[in-house]
Amino acid sequence: MSQSTEHKNPKLIVVVAFDRGEDGELFPAFGPADQQSEDRAIRTARTLATKHVGVIAWSRDADPTLGDYGPPTTLFVSGDVPDME
Repeated sequence: MSQSTEHKNPKLIVVVAFDRGEDGELFPAFGPADQQSEDRAIRTARTLATKHVGVIAWSRDADPTLGDYGPPTTLFVSGDVPDME
């Protein structure tokens, strides 16, 4: 009997919206908020883009039990956002 050993790592999918403070520095105005799917993250980010100076939605493969995270993939970006490290 053969069992499938294929296991897809979960994805961490996040949306963050930014505004500018009186000092001109960006600050998170919404999020970081986990999203259930990449499509939902993009829809949420597009809506937030009309209300904030910058929005980014990104995802990365994640294995929280091992603390392993893949490189981030940008799904949507609009306006001013800080550099992702």
